[in-house]
Amino acid sequence: MNQKRPLRVRSAGMLTALAVVAGSALAVGAPATAAPAPAPAPAGTALAGKTVFLDPGHQASAAGHRLDAQVPDGRGGKKDCQTTGATGVNGAQEHTVNWEITQLVKAGLESQGARVVLSRPDDRGWGGCVDQRAAAASRSGAAVAVSLHADSTTRGADNAKKGFHLIVPKLPVPDATVSRVQSSEGRKASETMRDAFVKAGFPSANYAGVNNGIQTRSDIAAVNLTKVPAVFLELGNLSNPGEADALSKKDGQLKYAMAVTQGILGYVRGPVASGTTPPSSTTPGTASQPGTSTPGTDDSTADDGLATVLPFVQQLIDSKDPKVILALLSSQGQDVSAQILKAMLQVIYGLFGGKLPIG
Repeated sequence: MNQKRPLRVRSAGMLTALAVVAGSALAVGAPATAAPAPAPAPAGTALAGKTVFLDPGHQASAAGHRLDAQVPDGRGGKKDCQTTGATGVNGAQEHTVNWEITQLVKAGLESQGARVVLSRPDDRGWGGCVDQRAAAASRSGAAVAVSLHADSTTRGADNAKKGFHLIVPKLPVPDATVSRVQSSEGRKASETMRDAFVKAGFPSANYAGVNNGIQTRSDIAAVNLTKVPAVFLELGNLSNPGEADALSKKDGQLKYAMAVTQGILGYVRGPVASGTTPPSSTTPGTASQPGTSTPGTDDSTADDGLATVLPFVQQLIDSKDPKVILALLSSQGQDVSAQILKAMLQVIYGLFGGKLPIG
């Protein structure tokens, strides 16, 4: 039986990135009134100089505002300013699900040097009409704007309908700039996000005319009005008991956040250029030992990273004591096999440009 070598971490940035994941996941369980934590120092530079706009759909309160106020729909007509958002079969509120997953994604992006702009400041009050959010995304000059939502198909339980989907605009869009951007880069960004979700093991939606994870609609102002590449993501179906459970629990939210972050990285950063992988030090004709894969080499384990790293990450989430978290990161975190940690970093953040300091 082959014996795995202990994992050696050569960079404090790796532990910082893991701490970002654990700390952000723990923050999800904090009261909604807690102030957002300041952005941590970047652990990597994969997204340095890039802006990402994140729109956690809906809002906690419409006090002082009219949800039915009529605003431009991007097609020459009008539509309601906002809606309350869905309520899951388990009682989960869509606006909170969207907000909590967005916070995890924000932490992951910022760990790679991205500037993240949010459409709303918290999950306590008003978040703005749909046209205002689209205008904010356009003003941000973001490399991509991602709207996070969770669908609902019935008031009661719906075990049959499940899965994620991306909504893209019916073309052409009246605004020439929007039509040009969303027909090219917007579609590319949406398909990249779709591919990230499929790779993470999420099924594409089996309802509402969704085809290979993509649904075309003309009534979504977020994509009809936004002048930067827009991704409108329905994470899952809150009417489906299994998906409602996953969308509202910390471990499930972390898995969704991993996939969203990977989708954004895949689009904004693009594929790692060929020829950047360092040569393997393995002697020709011999196989690498488990846990000793050469940094930067192609490893199919990365595709299965979500399934392999979640048990360890769950330990971090379950701990309520910061000292215990730090102990896990500095001790057990270094005992996780090189393949698992490599997969975690690649799938979640794509740290170090695919060249992980492990060995």
